[in-house]
Amino acid sequence: MTTLLVADGDATAHALTAALQLGDEVHILDVPPNILAEPLANFIMALGGYEAIVAPATSTGKNVLPRVAALLDVMQISDIIEVVTPDTFKRPIYAGNAIETVQSTDARKVITVRASAFPPTPLDGIKVIELGPSHANMARIVAEETQTSDRPELGSAKIVVSGGRAFGSKEKFDALLIPLAAKLNAAIGASRAAVDAGYAANDLQVGQTGKIVAPDLYIAVGISGAIQHLAGMKSSKIIVAINSDPAAPIFGVADYGLVGDLFTLLPELTAAL
Repeated sequence: MTTLLVADGDATAHALTAALQLGDEVHILDVPPNILAEPLANFIMALGGYEAIVAPATSTGKNVLPRVAALLDVMQISDIIEVVTPDTFKRPIYAGNAIETVQSTDARKVITVRASAFPPTPLDGIKVIELGPSHANMARIVAEETQTSDRPELGSAKIVVSGGRAFGSKEKFDALLIPLAAKLNAAIGASRAAVDAGYAANDLQVGQTGKIVAPDLYIAVGISGAIQHLAGMKSSKIIVAINSDPAAPIFGVADYGLVGDLFTLLPELTAAL
């Protein structure tokens, strides 16, 4: 039996897919979405003798599971993209340029999963068990601020439009990318250079140190294609690159490339759509 503890509703379907590869029955245990790592880790430890504890490699999973692994005194297996056998897994290393096969001899496995590597699974027919109040803890949440947007969420969007430093300013970034994203009902992403320059918020960064995305369509505009950025988006189904430099590395992974001035091409593309 596999028990799925849901602390992040957006990751439920992806985590369930991975969990189903390790068992044939899933119970979803509902806890508050803003629960802290310490009580959540303590609750997981109290669930019983499960052979594998799996979480998506989101900020929540990366926050909670290392604590669980430490409490169990086992080695965590991070960011897997494939379950080979119950004790063998594949995970990317070197910014996604190599795939490592890892076999664990620990009796209990603690695993984080790259959600974009697994297709979503319907939750129909899954038994839901409601939990009571979470465990008490010395830390507590006193305030929470969230950003609201009418754009799809970056990590789960089917179409992503990303911009780079070539836009030159936040005003031009917004003026050219937002209308294109609106036409496509796409999420907006950015390279690290664009985020560092202040064109976009930190939570829109795509790359090795940002979010890992694998949409059906990824449009990279004014992004040269540094290895750190490619690590975050090269699993996309279709990649379109728009860049004035025909030798830009982004064209090496793109299915379609358009060489030219983004300030001319992007308005034309938006108008055509």
